[in-house]
Amino acid sequence: MEFQMKKTILIALLLAFSALAQANSEQQMIQQSKQSIKQFATQLKQKLQQGMQAGGPTAAIQVCNTAAAEIAKQVSEQQGWKIARTSLKVRNSHNKADAWETTVLNDFEQRAKQGEAIKDLEFSEIINKQTKPVFRYMKAIPTQGICLSCHGDKLAPAITEKLQQLYPQDQATGFKLGDIRGAFTITRAVD
Repeated sequence: MEFQMKKTILIALLLAFSALAQANSEQQMIQQSKQSIKQFATQLKQKLQQGMQAGGPTAAIQVCNTAAAEIAKQVSEQQGWKIARTSLKVRNSHNKADAWETTVLNDFEQRAKQGEAIKDLEFSEIINKQTKPVFRYMKAIPTQGICLSCHGDKLAPAITEKLQQLYPQDQATGFKLGDIRGAFTITRAVD
């Protein structure tokens, strides 16, 4: 009887320790994800600003077309996981949200309607993908004033033409200041 009691206590302690270690590990992955997103966003913003200064919004569209994927690839390789952007209304069809991302984006929309600040919208979860644990993280991207020149509802003809040339299936227009433009998304295998 005493042996069984000690065994039960030991199992309970091991489970508690395991849950605590997983929670700490997930918190660490969230912090690393935030740092990676900041790195990606900062580099992309710098490239877009350079494009804007060099040739206005049409040049920035061209920069985004070529630089965004390359920056995401570099940051992903540095960190050892996949970082990208997605939206319910994508510009680049390669950025289309998967089922998990779509669910999270819809949840972000509901949370924003209930008054939660877009800058604070984030979600993480460890899911099983093909029987392996995978960490998923998303952080909402708010639509800022500068975004409206290429993502708003009143686009200059030159911008519309450039978007049709580079993104014939573009859905990423019609946004208003403060809308959820999309989200950064991170996928990482869990050891």
